[in-house]
Amino acid sequence: MWTNWARTASCTPARVVHPSSTDEIAAAVLSGGRVRARGSGHSFNDIAVAPETALDLDRWTGIVRADAETGLVTVRSGTPLRVFNADLHRLGLAMPNLGDIDAQTVAGAVSTSTHGTGGKLGVLATAIEALELVLADGSVVTCSRTERPDLFNAARVGLGALGVISTLTLRCVPSFVLQAQESPGRLDAVLEQFDDLCAVEDHVEFHWFTHSDRVILKRNNRITEAARPLSKLRQAWEYEVMENAAFGAVTKVAKTFPRYTRRLNELCGSLISERSYSDYSHNVFVTPRRVRFVETEFSIPRENLMDVIRELQAVAAKLGERDHLIVPCEVRVAQADDIWLSTANGRDTAYISMHQALGMQYKAFFDAYASIAASVGGRPHWGKMHDLTATELRPLYPHFDDFLRVRDEVDPGRTFTNPYLDRVLG
Repeated sequence: MWTNWARTASCTPARVVHPSSTDEIAAAVLSGGRVRARGSGHSFNDIAVAPETALDLDRWTGIVRADAETGLVTVRSGTPLRVFNADLHRLGLAMPNLGDIDAQTVAGAVSTSTHGTGGKLGVLATAIEALELVLADGSVVTCSRTERPDLFNAARVGLGALGVISTLTLRCVPSFVLQAQESPGRLDAVLEQFDDLCAVEDHVEFHWFTHSDRVILKRNNRITEAARPLSKLRQAWEYEVMENAAFGAVTKVAKTFPRYTRRLNELCGSLISERSYSDYSHNVFVTPRRVRFVETEFSIPRENLMDVIRELQAVAAKLGERDHLIVPCEVRVAQADDIWLSTANGRDTAYISMHQALGMQYKAFFDAYASIAASVGGRPHWGKMHDLTATELRPLYPHFDDFLRVRDEVDPGRTFTNPYLDRVLG
């Protein structure tokens, strides 16, 4: 049985195929029945569920070619981001932006509109220059802005609904060092200056301890000086001991005694201290996550961020003690883009991610958040927990019907569908 990382989705595929070539991917697609490439299983919903044929691309990895001068890198779709980041670094290159988890495959990350943070930077899929896909008829096609542009516009964030991505050509940048500054703050003060921070900081985000007014403000900026990373000892202490082992212990207490969740939330927020260091970008963006959690996230117009946070504060104050969230809320931003199903399509975007430790109640808070987000045109992250259907999603995406038209053209028989896609695409 296959289970995703968050243990919120599982299935027993009729068969699992591990292709090691484009021809083998095509053969699996043509073998009959429904086919899904399931990535690393790091989505929080059932987007990767493959009841019939599951394509596990663990043998289809690595960089195909790279040009350090242009920054163009072609990579096989099953390559995990953590491997890709390390390989790029050895070539003197880097992704222009990353999220804080690197467990996903490259194709899985872009296909769900995964993002990092930065007011002048887009979602990961904005780095794509070309895609090679295996379509439902077994053909292998390439698309870009000039070659099959409609397929390109759809497939950059394609949810795995159009075909199996075999390779991606990404525009990378020279390796760069980030100066990381993390500091405690108060919610009102951070919200008041957040727009200014987004304008001047390369990457800015904050983590809000939802049942208090305490936040962790994170600012990461490119520098030309050499990296000065945290010592191995301090990394082990802060990331493995404090942020994972100690926080894991806190979540166990909250599970056993939920009435203390609010106090534990406040306590964790009060213990935050300043941290400053510099390191290569992928070492700064990514944070080890050992404590399992569930997550929902909506993208909202950036101008609505403060109002939505205020409404979430009101929800946090009203909910019963068993519905309190022990894991902080994360707030990030992205620049508007033109990708049809990107969560930042056509608008500068703020992302609010709500988390809860696995095994604790979350539905009341998540449902309340979904309602608040809906009131401002919130778009759910394609790989995180939400209940929206095609009927509700269509008005949120100006090119939703264009996407469906391309889908009808390349997969009329719905070779690549599953229950999740039936719900969100119709």
